[in-house]
Amino acid sequence: MTWLDGMTWLDGMAWLIAILSIAGSAMRTIIPLRCLGIATNAMSLTYALMMRAYPSITVNLILLPLNTVRLYQMIRLIKQVKQASKSDLSMDWLKPFMTRRNVDAGEILFARGDTASCMFYILSGRYRLRELDIELTPGKVVGEMGLMSPENRRTQTLECLEDGEVLNISYDEVRQLYFQNPQFGFYFLRLMSERMFENLEKLETEVARLKESDVEIAPLRQAASA
Repeated sequence: MTWLDGMTWLDGMAWLIAILSIAGSAMRTIIPLRCLGIATNAMSLTYALMMRAYPSITVNLILLPLNTVRLYQMIRLIKQVKQASKSDLSMDWLKPFMTRRNVDAGEILFARGDTASCMFYILSGRYRLRELDIELTPGKVVGEMGLMSPENRRTQTLECLEDGEVLNISYDEVRQLYFQNPQFGFYFLRLMSERMFENLEKLETEVARLKESDVEIAPLRQAASA
C-alpha cells in the first residue's frame, strides 16, 4: 500500500473525479447522468482552481450551469407529463390553434377512403358517422383516427345533419404540438385510446346482438326444416 501512503488529498480528489466520470458514462437514464455530471463538474472545477488549470476551469464553468439547466428542464418535463396523464380531455386550450368553419346540413366533411389531413372539434349542429351510424354532438372530437390509419385514409364518412360550426386543425399542426407539448401528446394518446375502446365496445355489443339473434332464429330454422 506504498502508493496510498504517498497520496495527497488532491490526488484523492482527482481519483474521485475519475470515478464520477466513469459512473456518469455508465448511467442509462438522463436524470442520474445529469446529477453525476453536475457533481463531476463541481469537483473538477474545484480541482482545476486549486491547480490553476485554466482550460479545465473554463470548460467546467460552462458545463456546470449547462448540466444544471438541462436537469431542471428534464424534471419540469417529467412533472408536466405526470400532470398531463391525470388531466381531463378538455379541448379548450387547443381552440386558439384551430380554424373556425361553417357547415351546412347535408354537407360531407370527409368520406371514407379520402386522404385525411385534419381533425375537427364540433361547436354546434348535428353530425353522423355514416358507416357506424353514430351521431356526434357539440363538444366531440372527430377525424383524429385518420392521422394514425394506414396511408392517412379516412375510415368513416362524416356528414352534417343540421347546420353548425366546427373547428379544424391540420395534422401538420397536430404533429408539431405532439412533439412540442407533452400535455397535448398525452391528450392525443388518451383521445385515441378512448375512441378505440368506444369502437371496441360497440363491436362487442353488435357481436352479442348478432349472437342473440342467431339463437332466436335457430329454432325457426329447425322448425322450417322439419
